[in-house]
Amino acid sequence: MGVGGGATRVRMMALAALLAMAASCPARSGDGEKAAAPTPAPKATPAPRTAAPKQVRIGYFANVTHAQALLGVDSGDFAKAVAPSTLVARTFNAGPSLIESLFAGEIDIGYIGPSPAVNAFVQSRGKGIRVIAGAAANGVVVVARPGSGIRTLADLKGKRLATPQLGNTQDISARHYLETVLMQTGADGVMPIANAEQAAMMSRGRIDAAWAVEPWASRLVAEAGGVVVAEEKELWPDRLFPLTLVVATPEFLEQHRDVVERLLVAHTSWTKRLAERPREHVASIAGALEKLGGKGLSEDLLTAALSRVVFTSEPMPSEIATFATWASDLGLARSVPDVGLLVDTRCLERARASSTHHAGAVESAGAASPEAP
Repeated sequence: MGVGGGATRVRMMALAALLAMAASCPARSGDGEKAAAPTPAPKATPAPRTAAPKQVRIGYFANVTHAQALLGVDSGDFAKAVAPSTLVARTFNAGPSLIESLFAGEIDIGYIGPSPAVNAFVQSRGKGIRVIAGAAANGVVVVARPGSGIRTLADLKGKRLATPQLGNTQDISARHYLETVLMQTGADGVMPIANAEQAAMMSRGRIDAAWAVEPWASRLVAEAGGVVVAEEKELWPDRLFPLTLVVATPEFLEQHRDVVERLLVAHTSWTKRLAERPREHVASIAGALEKLGGKGLSEDLLTAALSRVVFTSEPMPSEIATFATWASDLGLARSVPDVGLLVDTRCLERARASSTHHAGAVESAGAASPEAP
């Protein structure tokens, strides 16, 4: 073979070597982000991406603190976001039942409080749940029975204090305050009582106060003559703490990240509208609640409840870690998890970027359009 043929063979061998090297390199995601530092994962390898799911199953509460889900489902915005998949919405009455359905593979995405999310993460050894966004903050009020003698938070010491459920987010906050701030020995006076039963218990004098979430706090005022003592936000350094989070299973998050991102675009859109003009959506929330078979709430009561809720897509990981520490200190959790592994905001960040890009494109198009004659 001549010199030209040898050179050709050398070039072919070099090209083959380059192709082999390229094949051995990990593929980039193609989303334009820089490669992130590796973090420990529950599984050795991530689940592969698959085709769009036939259904996207979402769980939430029929409650104003889950307003994005209420309005996103009722308006059809969530269904449009996950199309061509079919949206299947399911309501729950308590966090543990929603977590059970999440673990059983009956729902893919849910709206839940910080404490159930942390407990689920610990129970599943980090394998069963991820926090993908925030939904609501604050919205927790200490309401006292008239004649109870409770005028300040300090007066709660030694009183009969209702919380919605043992180990839920409000229960942990109440117990922490009594034992750590008021230095009360034990929390025997804390009584886990379902939200729907607290007004009757207060009217009969069976409880002195309630550490209540909205709209139940406003209902205690309207139906039992309760007196607002304080809002829990007053106990937090920045007067802000997470109330409702959006969670997903790690498998669904890895296999259908694009679907999750589209749903979070709709979620953040509703979050923005609720944060900026909550009063405009009172009638829609009331209508959505009524469709779900809940007790009709007056628009005045809903307005009062919404005035204490902050709608935000920020998951607030440091505050979630605080709840986790309190639960562990109280003996209500086996350990304090690594919240850095629990919270995964990659889809949220891309959803926000997508929303910003879309809004900018619409604004540019409007500016470029000629004025009507």
